[in-house]
Amino acid sequence: MSTRRIIGMETEFGILEPANLRANPVELSSAIVEAYGEAGSSTSAAGAIRWDFHGEDPLNDARGFRLERAAAHPSQLTDDPHFLAPSGLEAIPRSASERLRPRAANAVLTNGARLYVDHAHPEYSAPETANPREAVLWDRAGEAIMREAMAIARSRGREFVVYKNNVDGKGAAYGSHENYLVSREVDFTDLIRYLTPFFVTRPLICGAGRVGLGQRSEEPGFQISQRADYVENDIGLETTFNRPIINTRDEPHADAALWRRLHVIGGDANLFDISNLLKVGTTSLVLWLLEEGVPLDLDSILIDEPVPATWVVSQDLSLTRKLDMRDGSERTALEIQQVYLDVVREAVERHGGGDQDTYEILTRWQEVLDALGTDMFRAIGQVEWVAKYALLEQMRARSGCTWDNDKLRALDLQWHDLRPERSIVAKLSTAGRVERIFSEEEVAWASSHAPESTRAFLRGGLIEKFASAIESAGWDGIVIDTGGQDLQRLPLMNPHMATKAAAGKTLEESLDIHDFLSHFVG
Repeated sequence: MSTRRIIGMETEFGILEPANLRANPVELSSAIVEAYGEAGSSTSAAGAIRWDFHGEDPLNDARGFRLERAAAHPSQLTDDPHFLAPSGLEAIPRSASERLRPRAANAVLTNGARLYVDHAHPEYSAPETANPREAVLWDRAGEAIMREAMAIARSRGREFVVYKNNVDGKGAAYGSHENYLVSREVDFTDLIRYLTPFFVTRPLICGAGRVGLGQRSEEPGFQISQRADYVENDIGLETTFNRPIINTRDEPHADAALWRRLHVIGGDANLFDISNLLKVGTTSLVLWLLEEGVPLDLDSILIDEPVPATWVVSQDLSLTRKLDMRDGSERTALEIQQVYLDVVREAVERHGGGDQDTYEILTRWQEVLDALGTDMFRAIGQVEWVAKYALLEQMRARSGCTWDNDKLRALDLQWHDLRPERSIVAKLSTAGRVERIFSEEEVAWASSHAPESTRAFLRGGLIEKFASAIESAGWDGIVIDTGGQDLQRLPLMNPHMATKAAAGKTLEESLDIHDFLSHFVG
């Protein structure tokens, strides 16, 4: 067995323009995406490649029904190429929508990723990857791309600041989503039942930390997760309001008879490699466990009221608060995470052992839980919320201020600033206080090269080599202009196909798009 599976990560970035703090965020987001689409090192030689919306189906619910389009909130309509979906319960003014309609706020990149405007934020959707380590690398590539986008905009006379965070501290939250390819044979009710306690307690190992309690920071304090206070429902189709622990969107971007795509919306945007690796690695292992069959041990950790438990876990810096279980017992979040780890580890050995990727996650998972259970500051270089808390608490104690101090709020925001000269995380990393699993050189390479292990290889490769022939590209196919009367769509319904091993030689040796199609399609 292995923790390896198809994983995709999405990050909506915070953005502002210091010279105009009242600027329309949709215009800012469009401007920075367009700047990169025109001049970024990962854009195509022909300019921004448009997105192919084939397969986009945001209103299909995994519980067995489809939400009628007329009944959907506008923020859920992310499949309309002519209109931007507004953020949450706030609609975009019509004039803004009309201004943006003809603009190319979308670019598919040579690394197989999509850079676009979503819900009034610039969003980087990383290419599909085949294991947790790759997922971390291509997620970090998005940070490099946004830093370059800021530099391009600056050279054109506009100064933007981009943050890799999830909240503005004033009530708005934006997503850092994960996507996992899961066997369609797993009953969705099992996913709901047994993933809920995992997601409620997972921030312990991968939270990014936040100053302020409540959606609008109504109370002073520090908490573990950026997104926890915005969880409002157990399950649901929504992503920008009434946010659920388990999202029910059934939009696989692959053969729906074989797979579903689990769309996870409650995670924090991570700047620490190990937090990010544990986030996707542990989730992948729990999904493998459920694909193999549900162990009875998991029934003992079903949480009685998951939504308020999410808030409790995030605000409990002592890590000792007991949560009520459905069976009448009580457990801490650490104890619940340990049960998941023990059950997964036992299942791995029962199935003949795991590979190197699996044992890395199991080992790191245990090391972090052990550290959090004894002296949490032992995890300071691995777990992002611990590092942020240690820094801010030291400053708070030294100055004698409370958690509602404006300087602490400013430093919390600066933690997520992607400008190298301003980023606190960049300074800590340079000082060797953040454990990295990838170098800056590897991140730079991934920002312009696609993973070789998934269909993203062909998407990025065709954009790099034959950009003028690519009409548009999406997750499950590429639309090609062969010069004839009709466009030709190259379907890629299997994310494991069109890898470097399968398509690399043909792509390298092809002289033009016709030559490639004749050999690849036959």
